Amino acid sequence: MADPRGFLTTPRRTCARRPVEERVQDWNEVYDGQSLLPIINAQAGRCMDCGIPFCHSSCPLGNLIPEWNMLVSRDDWEAASHRLHATNNFPEFTGRLCPAPCESGCVLAINADPVTIKNVEMAIADHAWERGLAPPLPPQRLSGRTVAVIGSGPAGLAAAQQLTRAGHTVVVYERADRVGGLLRYGIPEFKMEKRHLDRRIAQMRAEGTKFRTGVAIGTDVDAADLRARHDAVMIAVGATAWRELPVPGREFTGIHQAMEYLPLANRVQEGDFTESPITAEGKHVVIVGGGDTGADCLGTVLRQRAASVVQLDINPRPGDDRSYDEPWPVHPRVHRVSPAHEEGQVLAEHRDVDTGGLPLPETDADVRMFSASTLRFEGDADGHVRALHLADTEPGERRPIPGTERLIPAQLVLLALGFSGPERDNGLVEQLGLQLTARGHLARDVDFAADAPGVFVAGDAGRGQSLIVWAIAEGRSAAAAVDRYLTGSTELPMPVRPTDRPLAV
Repeated sequence: MADPRGFLTTPRRTCARRPVEERVQDWNEVYDGQSLLPIINAQAGRCMDCGIPFCHSSCPLGNLIPEWNMLVSRDDWEAASHRLHATNNFPEFTGRLCPAPCESGCVLAINADPVTIKNVEMAIADHAWERGLAPPLPPQRLSGRTVAVIGSGPAGLAAAQQLTRAGHTVVVYERADRVGGLLRYGIPEFKMEKRHLDRRIAQMRAEGTKFRTGVAIGTDVDAADLRARHDAVMIAVGATAWRELPVPGREFTGIHQAMEYLPLANRVQEGDFTESPITAEGKHVVIVGGGDTGADCLGTVLRQRAASVVQLDINPRPGDDRSYDEPWPVHPRVHRVSPAHEEGQVLAEHRDVDTGGLPLPETDADVRMFSASTLRFEGDADGHVRALHLADTEPGERRPIPGTERLIPAQLVLLALGFSGPERDNGLVEQLGLQLTARGHLARDVDFAADAPGVFVAGDAGRGQSLIVWAIAEGRSAAAAVDRYLTGSTELPMPVRPTDRPLAV
């Protein structure tokens, strides 16, 4: 502990966000990186060095949080980087994208503001890259074994890096034209600029990991043939089968899945388009779904200069404080205002736009509407959506309340209802003879092994839709299982097992 009274004398202070009026005009990250380092030492010094650090158990990766907090408070950034990278392959990703269940588990959070663990993590990672403290770590010798990793999201990348560093020859297959999975085409640029991803991919290439893009295993390449050519196969394809909204009018044009919309906006930033083929510019937009994907759509819609936008959440508004059934150190469901929701308040000046005679909905200041159920869509003569019928829902029941139906304008509707598991129409499951769980995920045992010999499953494909820290943790653990399968033993860490569940997701 650099300051034994730091948690008593230093107030919590997080990294500042750029002004809303400035950041909605560009696609750069919302945080002001210049304000981070001057405050981070004191914030790290708020760590209590408590006897039982519950932040460990709240983090699937088992990050050594008190250790690197202490090192940062003493300005020992190199040692802090070593301790951080010992448990996390991609802290520059998690420091930006993770909802930080570790902060909910901070002992300070029992009755005070927790340590800004997420900000400290991001600062260490960025500092390491700037000072050359994250060099490639190629293996000293090769094992002669080959591993195919299917999918280049966080689970696949983590597994590939661990296995490459263990000496195996790893080839990552990605069906998209660029590496990164949802990190590339799902996460908007304003949440994580893709230079961070490109930098890490370059490091992995320098270590010896090979990447094959534009290759869909199961269609372009037979999965059984791929298995025959490698000593082991790791499946990390994620849970990308989106949920549908089966209500009347779904067939109208102008209604899109979030993951049809978001990748196009990212491709504009990659230089593939000058303008997205699906744009919100000048339109009345409704986002159906109250989760993180819906918030990503909201931030994108605002930057495309929509005429109006509302985000519908079928659940009631969470409270501002923990409920009694979500005690510390559980990551609680509370009302949170993301940067995108903060930006939603800028639409107040556009409330006088032409809506074709339809009333704009009454929403919270951040354009969210809670306890709202979509009943049906209404279209115009050309078959394009023009309005959405909604109703209030019974608390806890999700049933529409009679007499509360109303109509709001909707020229673009984005469905952000989550995902049901991995896609199952690509031939991968059948060609490898894999089994599915009752929930539609790829079945595996406690060592991440699927039914087919030498085939392993990591991340959302086996776990279901979850957090980036769980994807990385499973990728690391599954890599250890593959290494043991190939060599009979392993020194790679295994932070989680498939039976482990998060305290809250």
